[in-house]
Amino acid sequence: MVTPDQDRVASLQRRHADAPAVDILAIALRQAFPGRIAVVSSFGAESAVLLHLVASIDLSTPVLFVDTGRHFPETLAYRDALTARLGLRDVRSVGPSAAEIAVLDPDATRAAWDPDGCCAFRKVAPLARALVQFDAWISGRKRFQATTRAGLPVFEIDGVHIKVNPLARWDAAELAAYAAAHDLPPHPLVARGYLSIGCVPCTSPVTRDDDPRAGRWQGFDKTECGIHRPTANATANLTGK
Repeated sequence: MVTPDQDRVASLQRRHADAPAVDILAIALRQAFPGRIAVVSSFGAESAVLLHLVASIDLSTPVLFVDTGRHFPETLAYRDALTARLGLRDVRSVGPSAAEIAVLDPDATRAAWDPDGCCAFRKVAPLARALVQFDAWISGRKRFQATTRAGLPVFEIDGVHIKVNPLARWDAAELAAYAAAHDLPPHPLVARGYLSIGCVPCTSPVTRDDDPRAGRWQGFDKTECGIHRPTANATANLTGK
């Protein structure tokens, strides 16, 4: 049985999936989900392009940053600098509570032996709580980033939300050209070989010939933190040792 959201996503995909990214964003922000949509940004290696596009449409768009408590200091500084540079007016940091950390990762080692569980309480569950007030959200994923993203649609169902991926079709050259054209500052860790940047324990530098996400969760059979999978069972891994 096709749900109303599935029918709506199919219609959006059919009508707008081939539109320029700025038009997709304008449709999502102003027409499809006005006042009920947020951008989720890691303020990572490629985040500046999406945020610049959003800022060109509506500076007051809510931007959700999941502060896991394990980010590189450079990421936190980049978040603040990019927010000021673009004039973003509603950047919200969300993350686990001190009580959750005390119970679920008191010695800050969980990433080493249970990265799925670590991501579940530090990233997936806090974002799920923050998204309750929204009908849709925008991500910066692109098809070229990993084989698991090769079939990424522009509009998709994500649990109880509709997710918009306006940069799905963009490649690395297009991102670089846009950043250069608008003089966007790079994340400081990119110059050190970090092409996909997450938490400190689970992020390693890679070469330019590698999959951009090859430096994430090295040594584990894991390619996504869980945010980009259905979140209805986001608390399933929230157990102790």
